[in-house]
Amino acid sequence: MAKKNKAKNGKGKARNDKAASAKIPDGVEAEPEMEINRAGVTGPTDAEACILVDKKIYSQELARLQIELVKLQEWVRFKGLKVIVLFEGRDAAGKGGVIKRITDSLNPRVCRVVALPAPTEREKTQWYFQRYVAHLPAGGEMVLFDRSWYNRAGVERVMGFCTDSEHAEFLRSVPEFERMLVRSGIILIKYWFSVSNKEQELRFQARIADPTKRWKLSPMDLQSRARWVEFSKAKDEMFAYTDIKQAPWYVVNADNKLCARLNCIQHLLGMIAYED
Repeated sequence: MAKKNKAKNGKGKARNDKAASAKIPDGVEAEPEMEINRAGVTGPTDAEACILVDKKIYSQELARLQIELVKLQEWVRFKGLKVIVLFEGRDAAGKGGVIKRITDSLNPRVCRVVALPAPTEREKTQWYFQRYVAHLPAGGEMVLFDRSWYNRAGVERVMGFCTDSEHAEFLRSVPEFERMLVRSGIILIKYWFSVSNKEQELRFQARIADPTKRWKLSPMDLQSRARWVEFSKAKDEMFAYTDIKQAPWYVVNADNKLCARLNCIQHLLGMIAYED
């Protein structure tokens, strides 16, 4: 059982990240996603009650949280804080939806989103972290990474886009890289969005059926379905090396999108002490 932890303001309750069984070939056993000893992200209601929340209640709570986000933004600017929030997780887990709700009411000069494309040939020859360093915040800024340097531990590892030695070097380097960021005064918050195998399949099918959402599908998404277990193993190894005291992972159960949005925003607000 994962050890329980609370967010700094005591609002976040700890939960375990339990994944459903993957669709894999006959005769091969699926490995459940690892439970980590850090706080999972929940909100003011428990998961069972949250499933029943209607859209009116969701909209009201989201509006309240977005007002608090504006207060947080002004505090970050006033105090000259430097904040990084990483959003990682399964494909179709709802990371983009949460980021959109966070930024809807915020000043893009203060809170900006970084979603880097695949590296260029020149960037492939650089120090791995170099292209991310260029986007780190200055004082009074929040940067939300829609995927981040953890690509090397996930898609690059599973799809063979990096060598074994490059992957091993990443796992050695990233804890010290993040400790260095924290020592420099950056507030680093890392979220992993967990979605079950069944729910991911439903979301992919919904994207296929909706012409306005088909652009969200990529060949890599289809590979993530076929390689569910490989991605699970890569994630477990990543957590084993990078769930550090200075920058722990916070797991968001994202099978219910509305709850995941509210819970993640509530938890984020609790991670930085701010005043009106």
